[in-house]
Amino acid sequence: MQMLAVFVLVALAAGGVIWVFVYPILSGERQAERRQQSVTRSEPAARVTASRGAPKVRREQVEETLKELELRQKKAKNLPLPMRISQAGLNWSKRQFIIISVCLGMAMFVAGFIFGGGLLVAAGLGFAAGFGVPRWLLSFLKKRRESKFLHHFPDSVDVVVRGVKAGLPLGDCLRIIALESQEPVRSEFKTIVESQTIGIPVGEACAKLYERMPLPEANFFGIVIGIQQKAGGNLSEALGNLSRVLRDRKKMKAKIRAMSMEAKASAVIIAALPFAVMILVYISSPQYIELLWTHPTGRLMMACCAGWMLLGVLVMKKMINFDF
Repeated sequence: MQMLAVFVLVALAAGGVIWVFVYPILSGERQAERRQQSVTRSEPAARVTASRGAPKVRREQVEETLKELELRQKKAKNLPLPMRISQAGLNWSKRQFIIISVCLGMAMFVAGFIFGGGLLVAAGLGFAAGFGVPRWLLSFLKKRRESKFLHHFPDSVDVVVRGVKAGLPLGDCLRIIALESQEPVRSEFKTIVESQTIGIPVGEACAKLYERMPLPEANFFGIVIGIQQKAGGNLSEALGNLSRVLRDRKKMKAKIRAMSMEAKASAVIIAALPFAVMILVYISSPQYIELLWTHPTGRLMMACCAGWMLLGVLVMKKMINFDF
């Protein structure tokens, strides 16, 4: 009966996963939703005719362009290691990074072997510390640096907008940002100004900002500057729309974070509750709960419970993952 009950639970779990993730693709529901959205979406050309709604149309075009750039960035291939180190804001060379990774992996291998973990456990710890931790650190530093850049970037764009409207050259506006902005915006614009001094055109110098700061906002800024330098146009209007879109996205992100905190707290409590109960029961009556990892049926039940918990966490994560 126990094996039958476990089989039924596993079958229900597999069916639930297939129903949530696979059925919408096979049934064509997602294609139908995309087709309905394409039909109900109003055409931009119809809105351009209204002079009062023209700024709104331009902001919507900027938002759509930023979304397209984000999709291209997600589909991009893996960057080389020196570029990732530069994007994280570190001054390490590739050789230094490899040496640090090897030393960290060897230290964890020796520590795991000394504390009696065995050769296999020590090798796993060494691999995780030498290969996983340094790359996780690069990803963490890169995201933190990008978040700081996006926090101060709208103010820098506003400096360019007000300077251009006041009649200042674009180069002077970039120098003001390179001197008075906060990090990492100051260092990035300082690199642009230094590139200009050695003869690189301002459009190409701004376009290279995306290589050091792989964000769609930086890419759009470089595209706008490049087009304005080649073909002319109203630079203050385009950058003003970009600044407003960045501020609106920042407000929306903060609002989503505040609204999703309840779901995140619930997920943390639900995930931690089984472990807390197991610890308390083990303290009070260890013989009662030891069957979960000593008996084969208990180990199978623990595996099924871990699968259910993982499925629940993934579903809750998908529920609070908003696209804006």
